[in-house]
Amino acid sequence: MDKFILPEGPFEPNWESLKNYQVPQWYLDAKFGIFIHWGLYSVPAFYSEWYPHFMYVKDSPVYHYHIQHYGPQTKFGYKDFIPLFKGEKWDPYAWVDLFKKAGAKYIVPVIQFHDGFPMYDCPFTRGNSARMGPKRDVARELGNAARENGLRFCLSYHFAEHWFWFHPGKLIESDVNDPQYADFYGPAQPEDTSPDENFLNHWLERLIHLVDTYKPSLVWFDWWLHERPVFAPYLQFFAAYYYNRGHQWGEGVVITYKYDAFPEGTAVLDVERGQLGDISPFFWQTDTSIDRKSWCHIQDPDYKSPEHIIRQLADIVSKNGCLLLNVAPRADGTIPEEQQEILLKIGNWLSRYGEAIYGTRPWVKYKEGPIDFPAGSFVDGTEIEFTPRDIRFTQKGDYLYAIFMNSPNGNQLVIESLGAGNPHSVEVKEVELLPSYEKLKWRKSEGGLFIELERKPEDKIFALRVKIR
Repeated sequence: MDKFILPEGPFEPNWESLKNYQVPQWYLDAKFGIFIHWGLYSVPAFYSEWYPHFMYVKDSPVYHYHIQHYGPQTKFGYKDFIPLFKGEKWDPYAWVDLFKKAGAKYIVPVIQFHDGFPMYDCPFTRGNSARMGPKRDVARELGNAARENGLRFCLSYHFAEHWFWFHPGKLIESDVNDPQYADFYGPAQPEDTSPDENFLNHWLERLIHLVDTYKPSLVWFDWWLHERPVFAPYLQFFAAYYYNRGHQWGEGVVITYKYDAFPEGTAVLDVERGQLGDISPFFWQTDTSIDRKSWCHIQDPDYKSPEHIIRQLADIVSKNGCLLLNVAPRADGTIPEEQQEILLKIGNWLSRYGEAIYGTRPWVKYKEGPIDFPAGSFVDGTEIEFTPRDIRFTQKGDYLYAIFMNSPNGNQLVIESLGAGNPHSVEVKEVELLPSYEKLKWRKSEGGLFIELERKPEDKIFALRVKIR
């Protein structure tokens, strides 16, 4: 770590200094981003993005599937997917156009997955997407397309997990044991061991190169960092390095982490496939996938409905968070039509009700009504039926927004939280139905704010704009 020079700026590589970090305005306002898992694992399109790990786990379903479809692991290893990963139909501008229509404000491609195959022009390995496979610098091309279309370009970096990723291949007869491929398969050490100094320095070197070369607005880390305390000084140095770089670039940047890899307030907490249970004083993020079963493209996906994702977005934003939704392109670079349809439906809803999402902040309470999403990680897969009484609140400027999670039973709406006797009640000046801004009749009593609808809202999930100042 001593060979790296810290850029000039306000941050030093210690937690006390890093507690001065401020989440940038662009990220607080964005609320919705697109995550992208696209790599060698997209070729077999079986099980999940953990295929490269489990194909070497003896007697696992992936192990047997691999032998049946590609041959024994001594003859066809994970490296042999590289020539099959062609990305021949990949159009970064088509991706960005879709993501923009979906209402996303930032994109986070997985530029370095656990498998160690960089989706960029990486100078530290002979194998990467710029030199092999599609022979394209995915980070460069996608970054250019995003920025030209007003989206923030970010990246996801999972190289820490490469320390142990291919260790199962050492326990069986496989190409992982062949010394000529050691640079591809990496240390391949047991998961219960900690990385050595050489690996940690290399982890940091690759990361600094990525930041300086591609200038991402956000860097996303996966879970394993919090399990290995040896990463802590390297995380502190990187955070100070990256935040100072952002200072030099004249824009705020973001690091997202899981569990307790960073102290609160030094970066942004990310909750995988779930959400927090209440409003957080610290801004946070959910990362989840459009597919319940996998992060990468697989042959038999189980897609969530657009309504489920929209409700989750509203819930997360009401709790001071943002949603990073993963899409899973095919190996050829196309995004499956079902995923496109879901994204466009989300985008259509945001084009009508985005005022209640983008640029908002949490209110004094995030909801009313009987139904809630479960709190925690890995809990967001099941479709939940919300009632007409379920509301999520956001606010911006002079307005409080009430996002109703299901269609009303009749022509009257009630917001109990705004009742005259409620401690959260505020003065109401006007109530409008989005997206038409139709002014609605209302009355306030002890029981709540009662609003009369002239007609049923056009959308099952809809929003009111309540002027309170």
